[in-house]
Amino acid sequence: MRIGTLANKTAVSQRLLRYYEEQGLLRPARLPSGYREYLESDVVTVRHIRALLAAGLTTNVIAQVLPCIRDDGERIVPTCPDMVGHLRREHARIAEAIAQLQVSQQKLAAVLAAAQPVVANAATA
Repeated sequence: MRIGTLANKTAVSQRLLRYYEEQGLLRPARLPSGYREYLESDVVTVRHIRALLAAGLTTNVIAQVLPCIRDDGERIVPTCPDMVGHLRREHARIAEAIAQLQVSQQKLAAVLAAAQPVVANAATA
């Protein structure tokens, strides 16, 4: 199938599909005309890429994980035992980023709370 068909089947833009190819996540065959030729299995691969991106993984990590996953109904399951440790490290990295964002959110909430009396006084003046 051509890139337009893959884009339609996956709801992913052609530009993004080319980016996935640049990152080594997709490897379409090239026809003599230069057109990319995708397999039906690439539809599943793109869905995996989208799910892993949504999980917070970078394309570099996805390139390492992608060969080691399979579908299990609604879930993606790692099939390479050494990938589980890598995924746990990524999980910890994301948890730390969330914790840092929560601290930032609390500090911003304190600033906004302090601004309430200032804003109220300015409105009555």
